[in-house]
Amino acid sequence: MKLHHSAICTNDVDESLRFWRDGIGFAVQFDHRFEGDWPTLFGADGSELRSVFLGDPADHDSGIVELVDFGTPAPGDPVVDAPRRGFFLLSVFADLEEVLSRLRNLGLGGEPRRIDVGGTRLAVVRDPNDVLVEVIDAGAQANLDRMGTRR
Repeated sequence: MKLHHSAICTNDVDESLRFWRDGIGFAVQFDHRFEGDWPTLFGADGSELRSVFLGDPADHDSGIVELVDFGTPAPGDPVVDAPRRGFFLLSVFADLEEVLSRLRNLGLGGEPRRIDVGGTRLAVVRDPNDVLVEVIDAGAQANLDRMGTRR
């Protein structure tokens, strides 16, 4: 079994693209509008959605972040506040300093919260939809491979 993608319902797809594409560094793999019975499947207000898949074109096993745009959010839509039960965060391997610099230059992500755990540098930022994003310095990938937590 393999997880295909994680989806974020966006408040503003263009601002989300600035964060995930221009800040984090993912590439757009797919950008398409679909007509469907989204009210039945997802409880959406309308029958159209825009789906943008972002990932690493050089590594198809790296996972996909999907940005979903149903249009204007309904009044009273809840804002996620982490930590909470259920969805918590998305975690990415990246060059930590490079990503944080790009986000800072774009004015995105907020003030990063940073820690060091056993020599691994981590930071958390928030995307424009208030999703918590953990950036794990790419150098930690080898440590996780040795611990058997990554396949």
